[in-house]
Amino acid sequence: MSTTTRVLSCIQPTGDVHLGNYLGALRNWERGQHECDAFHGIVDLHALTVTEEPGVVGEATLSLAAMLFAVGLDPDVATVFAQSHVPEHSELAWIMQCNVAYGELSRMTQFKDKTTKREGQFISAGLFTYPALQAADILLYDTAEVPVGDDQRQHIEITRDIAIRFNHRFGETFVLPEAVTPAAGARVMSLQNPTAKMSKSDDSSAGCVEIVDEPSVVMKKFKRAVTDSDTGPDAVRFDREAKPGVANLLEIHAAVTGRTPEEIAAEFEQYGALKVATGEAVLAVLDPIRTRYHELMDDRGELARLLRVGALKAREVASTTLERTHRAIGMLPA
Repeated sequence: MSTTTRVLSCIQPTGDVHLGNYLGALRNWERGQHECDAFHGIVDLHALTVTEEPGVVGEATLSLAAMLFAVGLDPDVATVFAQSHVPEHSELAWIMQCNVAYGELSRMTQFKDKTTKREGQFISAGLFTYPALQAADILLYDTAEVPVGDDQRQHIEITRDIAIRFNHRFGETFVLPEAVTPAAGARVMSLQNPTAKMSKSDDSSAGCVEIVDEPSVVMKKFKRAVTDSDTGPDAVRFDREAKPGVANLLEIHAAVTGRTPEEIAAEFEQYGALKVATGEAVLAVLDPIRTRYHELMDDRGELARLLRVGALKAREVASTTLERTHRAIGMLPA
């Protein structure tokens, strides 16, 4: 990848960061910041679609920012910012809404899924217009690449459609972003239900290892991890289909040590020893992150400064794009 390729990855401040988030995505963000022009937005405005009480979003945004810096994002290398600190997002979002059709928004799969889950509850109009704000997030930064999973590709497609329509109506203004498959992160499943992804919404909190969990809590979760009833010298082997619980432990261990699951399986005959060793290997990675996270949360002035650095860098690009957009439309200059 060229060092000049601008890549945008955003994350909502909803819920604590867990081991699956780190090994599946955030670790790649930390590594990737040195390979591209990386922009990482904490999209707190998007979180408003499901926020119904005061004092929640700001604290969650601060906590997530501390975590992003703790995992190794460097404010002098990557641009890390809170979406609401860059007002150009909201202004361009309105222009995007005026260049996307009602029918296009109504066909968005995520809107259908989310409204179905919230049936009988308050459904924000923001859930419907969400793709217009997301298009603004992307187009503001002349983004070349957006790493997304399959569930987000439709959002990149509608962003491209809006940009093409705008460029056709008002002249070449926006860079057309490409959806790219992110570097494969580690596959992390629930410690209590190893056939499902690790998630904050697990029925049991014992299945989800949070980055901020104390070491004793992390070890307890690994010691109680679900395996199976096999015994014998070949009980510890890597077989996702037949032994999902054991395979999950081996994959987690491999991800944090840079080895293969098969190599690790060859070193163990008993599940108990594998669980303890995996917990210890995970803690070796998480301990410095958790320590740095708490340092930042205890120094909110420094955390605010780091976010201001990111917002200033983001606004330099965003304001130029918005001004170009206004000129293309022919808005009256201020």
